[in-house]
Amino acid sequence: MPINYQSLCEEVINVAKNAGNFIRTERQNFSQEKVETKSLNSLVSYVDKEAEKIIVEHLSELLPEAGFIAEEGTSDKTGETYNWVIDPLDGTTNFIHGIPCFAVSIALMENDEVVVGVVYEVNLNECFYAWNGSKAYLNGKEITVAQTDVLADTLMATGFPYYDYKRVKQSLSALEFFMKNTRGIRRLGSAATDLAYVAAGRFDGFYEYSLNAWDVAAGALIVQQAGGRVSDFKGENNYIFGAEIVAGSATIFNEFQSVIEKQFNN
Repeated sequence: MPINYQSLCEEVINVAKNAGNFIRTERQNFSQEKVETKSLNSLVSYVDKEAEKIIVEHLSELLPEAGFIAEEGTSDKTGETYNWVIDPLDGTTNFIHGIPCFAVSIALMENDEVVVGVVYEVNLNECFYAWNGSKAYLNGKEITVAQTDVLADTLMATGFPYYDYKRVKQSLSALEFFMKNTRGIRRLGSAATDLAYVAAGRFDGFYEYSLNAWDVAAGALIVQQAGGRVSDFKGENNYIFGAEIVAGSATIFNEFQSVIEKQFNN
């Protein structure tokens, strides 16, 4: 029997909010002593791990046949058709330092296609979501990407490399271009939130490299269902597992993507 994506998405929203409530509660008494280092500047705490356990447990009940692609590796189960793509706490460094921008990101992939996406930004209690064939929503209200058609009037977002420094020069070149040719550029520290903000029309575009599938899967779907476009730096479709993404409103996407492609091929 085909899955009802809307009903499933509504259940996933509840799962994301449950995990978010746990994260919010733990933040009140969190200390730096509880931080672990996975690799260079890649931080994790018991909060990430416990939040992921909460999510995996509930999602396993919703769709028993599905596997998991999850940042903290709570489950190594691989689904034949369906796989959940989970970041239990996107913006861990923000969380650890008490900076109020971090999110729960949950997506469902059916074969190679993302069919459900939920991003729950914990601090503002904002839940962005979409499913295959739907509009995009924020807390029950429909959202759409920005309609700005002049690059000079846009506000862009990016992320800075924190362990993969191979393209730092290209990143600085891109930053210089957007500083000079847009209203500004922002760095929130949570790619899932950046993408959700593109979907809601707050940012006109977002780009970053060295990302993982769990950083972008849910947000990319929400952008697309909000009327936006998504690609890798070359303008192709390898943005879930290709470690680079460009997302933006349809009105400026071609110009935006071509700038990114040019800057990162210098």
